[in-house]
Amino acid sequence: MKSKVLTAVFSGALLISGTFLTGGSTVLAEGNGPNGPNYGGNETIKNERLHSYEEMVDFLEKADKRSEALELEVYGQSVKGRDLYLANFGIDENNPTILFLTQQHGNETLTTEGALKVIKNLTSNGKQVQEILNNVNVLIAPRLNVDGAAGDVNFSLEDYVAGTHTRYNANGVDLNRDHVERNQPETQALHENILQKYQPDYMIDLHHQGTQTTLGNTGELVSGSILYPTNENVSPEVLEQSKELGSVVYHAVDSKGYGLLSKYPGGNAPTISRNGLALEYGISTLLLEVRGMADHYYEDYVLGQKSNGYLIQQVVTAMEASLNALADDSIHSADTSFWETLPESNYSAE
Repeated sequence: MKSKVLTAVFSGALLISGTFLTGGSTVLAEGNGPNGPNYGGNETIKNERLHSYEEMVDFLEKADKRSEALELEVYGQSVKGRDLYLANFGIDENNPTILFLTQQHGNETLTTEGALKVIKNLTSNGKQVQEILNNVNVLIAPRLNVDGAAGDVNFSLEDYVAGTHTRYNANGVDLNRDHVERNQPETQALHENILQKYQPDYMIDLHHQGTQTTLGNTGELVSGSILYPTNENVSPEVLEQSKELGSVVYHAVDSKGYGLLSKYPGGNAPTISRNGLALEYGISTLLLEVRGMADHYYEDYVLGQKSNGYLIQQVVTAMEASLNALADDSIHSADTSFWETLPESNYSAE
């Protein structure tokens, strides 16, 4: 059942108005230190800062109009008929191609907010942006699970804390377990019209995890977790490049002072994109899990809005560090030895 304490909070917060965070810096709140922001538990949960589907589409269309570098594509439709969008920043066969994929799970929202911020930055005319776009093919697929994110599904969300977002698509399917059979229109479109068409070399799959994930047994709450493909049949070259990508992300986030990452204890099934795409297409993949979710039927998975700014900025940091490392080719000199000692995630919730 929904929490009686939290239900009252949502009475005025169920509509998503889509105010986007702007500016290039994040102001740290009092009490923050090297182990991450002072999260404060499940404080007031509001979704006003999240883009609704309509607002996301409006944002993307405006970005497309103001930028010659961006080609906005519709690559498929969801179960409920919503268009799926790809922000395509150029395809040069001489450049590496990276795909950023967000919201395979509809209740994992801040990754999309970070991706939209990166799209906005890539439509500027700065020298650093031009250096990236001259040397890297950038594909950003924000919000694969558009129906689940809208709560427009063929099952009840009454047991969810907010009743607004769900992990599953409209048919109740976990899209990140559909990368072999590809029975759902969202995963079919992703594979046929992005993966097979553009053949990316790298992919970062952006997700969220629960709020009480810790760095091993230290008791320190992490701001996120990362993992490379773990299926034993992934080629050594793809695996090594995945670890290099993880190194870039880890060290970029770690250097910020408000981020702390653990090693995600993920499985090896090929139905998961991190494994399946590495196996089928030879894509070097990295999973980035960010702390907290917008909605869930487990209350301790749901994070209030207080930490949203930090976590969105963590996504931006990870994405932009990856682009810079690919643009100057420094990714291939990334030190992967940290993986050997990076503590695995633990979960401290009772």
